[in-house]
Amino acid sequence: MLELRYQDGTILVFIRDDESVTQNTNQLAEKINKIKELFLERFRSLFRFDQRVNGWRGEAYVYPQIVYFAIQNKIPYIDAKNWEKENDIIHRSIRTPRDYQQQAVDSWWKNRGRGIVVLPTGSGKTFVAELCIAKIARPTLIIAPTLDLVGQWYDLLKVGFQEEIGIIGGGHHEIKRITVSTYDSAHIHLPRYGDKFAFVVFDEVHHLPAPAYLQASKSAMAPFRLGLTATLDREDGREALLSSSVGPVVYRRKITELSGKYLADYEAVRILVDLSEEEKEAYNTAREEYLNFLSEKKINLGYQGWEKFIQLASRSKQGRSAFLAYRRAKEISHGSKSKMKLLEDILRKERGKRVIIFSNDNQTAYQVSNHYLVPCITHQTPVKERRKLIGAFADGSLPILATSRVLNEGVDIPSAEVAIVLSGTGTVREHVQRLGRILRPSEGKQAVMYELVSNATSEKYTSERRRRHDAYR
Repeated sequence: MLELRYQDGTILVFIRDDESVTQNTNQLAEKINKIKELFLERFRSLFRFDQRVNGWRGEAYVYPQIVYFAIQNKIPYIDAKNWEKENDIIHRSIRTPRDYQQQAVDSWWKNRGRGIVVLPTGSGKTFVAELCIAKIARPTLIIAPTLDLVGQWYDLLKVGFQEEIGIIGGGHHEIKRITVSTYDSAHIHLPRYGDKFAFVVFDEVHHLPAPAYLQASKSAMAPFRLGLTATLDREDGREALLSSSVGPVVYRRKITELSGKYLADYEAVRILVDLSEEEKEAYNTAREEYLNFLSEKKINLGYQGWEKFIQLASRSKQGRSAFLAYRRAKEISHGSKSKMKLLEDILRKERGKRVIIFSNDNQTAYQVSNHYLVPCITHQTPVKERRKLIGAFADGSLPILATSRVLNEGVDIPSAEVAIVLSGTGTVREHVQRLGRILRPSEGKQAVMYELVSNATSEKYTSERRRRHDAYR
């Protein structure tokens, strides 16, 4: 028989006598050898023999595979789980799921309760998770990237389930049958608590491929796993690593499929803005210095090219000057006078609507805030102040917010109607997330996203890269 134990993020497997079966010594030895042979044939690459305990040790996420292996081969086993009789979590929220939400749950369950659901921002991904938690009805850990999101999950789960809700992170350390944690706290504590949860939900699962987070996820035994995201696109291509830890994509719906019925109708407007002659000259001078340095040092900005540039730029005055030139060029294209004038025109046109102004950097966000006397939220804004500003935005007393990248994800802003993108990265994911901020439906709502792009600069190419998504076609 197999005996499974959990220890500090790992699973220990012992192959022992089945004392409940009466057999002679030779028969028992033969049976043990057969089980060992089958086990090694299936798991040799995932387990190593640990002489200290005289057993086989592997990462905890392999636990369900061992159980299925034992069941399929009719091998008795002693389980390591810590939640065997805790299947009485009560879901008290009465709400009919939308058809696509139920389809997502069904697809996930069909894949043995493992996999990733990709749905646009505003389409109710958290309710899909709530339905999955209710279906499993066992101890659950939800992992989210920010404290704001942890707070939102806490509030949602308190209403949805007849349970005390625990929190790990932000000064809290309470373990309950349903617990919410940040990714950073899960990285620290999951090896300690990895046997306490049958189900793990990874919100904004595109964060998980970060090496530390991915390793932490493998220290949990949970056989049931759900990843939620609006888009899996990553510049480093590491999303393929999610399959072993969470499962494959089991359900996906696009913005274009849901807009008009489940999401607000929207329009995406891209406007090319010319630099002034003075700005153009300064931009070209700075850009030329930066590109000359890349050429001289034979730096290709493809795979790991940026890292090489930063390394070389830190080693000489010429490199430092090239880096500052790169920054100057970005600042000019991101916050040109023409953009600021056009921003003013758009704000006047959209007067009375709730508007979020996005930029790629804090400097531009503060520039907008100071010039137009509107509140600004960046990563430097304290959590209490951030929540107060978002609350005022929601009730209409502060109808305009300026922000850098901190509101791209992890914040529920159902009242936003207009997004103005002054600048951003070239990632598709960021652009889709920003669009998602304004897509939560309300009666008669027509959302609009303005993208202001400096013409004849590298920003034009960046814009073309980030618009490679069905939502913009």
